[in-house]
Amino acid sequence: MSIELTGRERVRADAAARGVEIEFVDRGPASSLPEAAANLGVEPRNIVKTLVAKAKLTQTTTEYSYVIALIPGDKAVDWAKLRRLAGMKKMSMASPEEGFEASGYMPGTINPFGLRNQLPIYADESITGRIAMGAGEPDLNLFVDAEQLFAAFEVTTGDIGK
Repeated sequence: MSIELTGRERVRADAAARGVEIEFVDRGPASSLPEAAANLGVEPRNIVKTLVAKAKLTQTTTEYSYVIALIPGDKAVDWAKLRRLAGMKKMSMASPEEGFEASGYMPGTINPFGLRNQLPIYADESITGRIAMGAGEPDLNLFVDAEQLFAAFEVTTGDIGK
């Protein structure tokens, strides 16, 4: 009988296995990214949103895969730029249900650590330094060094924001 780990436990175990230092912070409830940033004492650009995107290699295929996009809190994903970087013909935001199925986390808690399925990760090149992101559970964030995170996951960086 296997015991299901909490989101925080999954994140902690994966970060430790990858040798990445993280710090958990109980952020408290927030109804928006600016409110979450204020609770954490950081600028919105220092919170990195982890989005699950649904991707197709060709226009006509019925099969699709998922990728993770990391984007600063003060930007949005430019889907055309992300498609080019990822080499995909079609790409869009996954539904909350699809995002949960692909990552094992609910929207707002998604992060690269402890994903249900290992997914390719693409990040906006402007992400640097100490960043905050979801941490697998509501009202919880983690802080991590962007370079350490990108190295641990072999993240592909490029200009994907607008």
